[in-house]
Amino acid sequence: MEDLHITEVQQEILVGILSIISILGSLAGGKTSDAVGRKWTIALAAIIFQVGGLIMCLAPSFYILMVGRLLAGIAIGFGVMIAPVYIAEISPTVARGSFTSFPEIFINLGILLGYISNYTFSGLPTHINWRVMLGVGILPSVFIAFALCVIPESPRWLVMQNRIEEARSVLLKTIDSEKEVEERLSEIQQAAGTANAEKYEEKAVWREFLNPSPGVRRMLITGCGIQVFQQITGIDALVYYSPTIFKDAGVKGNAQLLAATVGVGFTKTIFILIAIFVIDRIGRKPLLYVSTIGMTTCLLGLSITLGFLGNRTAGVGLAILFVCGNVAFFSIGLGPICWVLSSEIFPLRLRAQASGLGSVGGRVSSGLVAMTFLSLSHTITVGGTFFLFALISALAVLFVHNCVPETKGKSLEQIELLFQDENEWTKGGGEVELGDAERLVPKE
Repeated sequence: MEDLHITEVQQEILVGILSIISILGSLAGGKTSDAVGRKWTIALAAIIFQVGGLIMCLAPSFYILMVGRLLAGIAIGFGVMIAPVYIAEISPTVARGSFTSFPEIFINLGILLGYISNYTFSGLPTHINWRVMLGVGILPSVFIAFALCVIPESPRWLVMQNRIEEARSVLLKTIDSEKEVEERLSEIQQAAGTANAEKYEEKAVWREFLNPSPGVRRMLITGCGIQVFQQITGIDALVYYSPTIFKDAGVKGNAQLLAATVGVGFTKTIFILIAIFVIDRIGRKPLLYVSTIGMTTCLLGLSITLGFLGNRTAGVGLAILFVCGNVAFFSIGLGPICWVLSSEIFPLRLRAQASGLGSVGGRVSSGLVAMTFLSLSHTITVGGTFFLFALISALAVLFVHNCVPETKGKSLEQIELLFQDENEWTKGGGEVELGDAERLVPKE
């Protein structure tokens, strides 16, 4: 983007505004998905992103580029809110963790392809290379448009609309046993409170957020907290500014910087694939412990390396090792599990809008990190900035210990019951019986 003569402050704004403006999409996504369905909210996100991407490709100035960036941010807000909710609601219990990790896989794949395209198109003239790279980014939203012709609507949303037969038909496609389908359908109907659906209009939902029951308050702490810690530990700083970090460590030349950055992308992608295979076997909480403790160690190591070993041969190797280690630990735990937990812990009547609310916390944190990293690095050095991230990551370990229960192997309706008991919530989750279905439906 050298041809647009963008300053460092404008670069921070351009990077960070994507996360900040996505708040609008996340907030609107909950209401939209409850009104028109999960499937067509995904379609809306794809259309907005295509328009924004096209504007960015053709932008003649920084301000037009910002317009496209704003539209892309709104679309991303819709996407990060609705994709995990849709997948969680349509997936069978035994594989829900793996399937709900898919958004994180494709985020990582997109980042990797961005690094590769940046490397591939870097030889083109400066006024063309970044436009081609942004144009390539439109293609996934085109694929989504074709996928919408095939994928079904969420069975839980269909139940909320009293379209029971359609919901049964969708469940039969994901569950082999007709008996299990009927049991699951019965649980969903009880959770939806179909007979009392009029009680949960938008105002009622927000009243419950503002004056939550103990169970809903615990859900909000877990769901919003995990979203904030996913971003405030600095992962976006590593993703967006890894060339700056490697340059500070002593890596010379654009080719070497891009090669090291591509290595970071490959590391993220490989470890998120590993997470998919183990998340429903090992469980959410053990992986979160490994992830947050590992990230804290790597961030502290990176801070020390940049502070004391910068521009030395050993410093370059250690910096690359700690950056790749941090993204690896992130991708095996906090990255994908954040989406899994935030989409599965809320009751059906609140799920879409609560997930949107959680996404707001994550997007604000992401924007703050992206928009302040360069300025903060100039003030307290890059090493000092990552020491700050290490301290926050250490707090994330305590948060996981105290506020995240184990949800592996439980249906969405069982998880709702789990949060009603403070002992089960704080000790990490145990076996929950579905004996009293009435507890799933709020009483007047």
